[in-house]
Amino acid sequence: MEFHEKLQELRKQKGLTQEELAQSLYVSRTAVSKWESGRGYPNIDSLKAMAEFFSVTVDELLSGEEVLSIAEESSREKEVRFRNLVFGTLDCSGLLLLILPLFGMQTGEGIAAVSLLSMAGYTTYLLFLYWGIVVGMAALGIVTFALQKRRSFRLLSLLLNAVGVLLFIVSLQPYAAVFLFLFLAIKVLLLIKRR
Repeated sequence: MEFHEKLQELRKQKGLTQEELAQSLYVSRTAVSKWESGRGYPNIDSLKAMAEFFSVTVDELLSGEEVLSIAEESSREKEVRFRNLVFGTLDCSGLLLLILPLFGMQTGEGIAAVSLLSMAGYTTYLLFLYWGIVVGMAALGIVTFALQKRRSFRLLSLLLNAVGVLLFIVSLQPYAAVFLFLFLAIKVLLLIKRR
């Protein structure tokens, strides 16, 4: 007997509706409906709660193949969440360029190290590009945190980070370029490690 059939049978034995079971397990009725129709499996925590609620073991609820499938899916979800957390953190950390003295600014006595907030004497379009990269990365980091399940922002994050590195190299800002290059290297290593 498949998991979805076992779940439906156990629920009916207790005389519960899908809504009542959902409330008991602290999930949505849609989730219970999806599980009972065989369109998906609960996560590990929901499985444990379900086994406890029905006074059965997790092994009694699932076949060996189903256990592996659920474990693999749970592992993938955790991996995606971790990557999104790292990407979001690194992108938001780009705001440090606003306050860290990583930019060189020509003064009468030589070159002074200043933060982006303190930069003066540069052309407006160059400052606009610097600010665009920093604010764009921070905004992307915030969006990544807000939309944890989305994967499509990783490519945009890498692209914006690479553009920032190139912009800082071309405009002779090596410290800022190295700072963003470290972020880029961490992101690339995370994606390579996945494979």
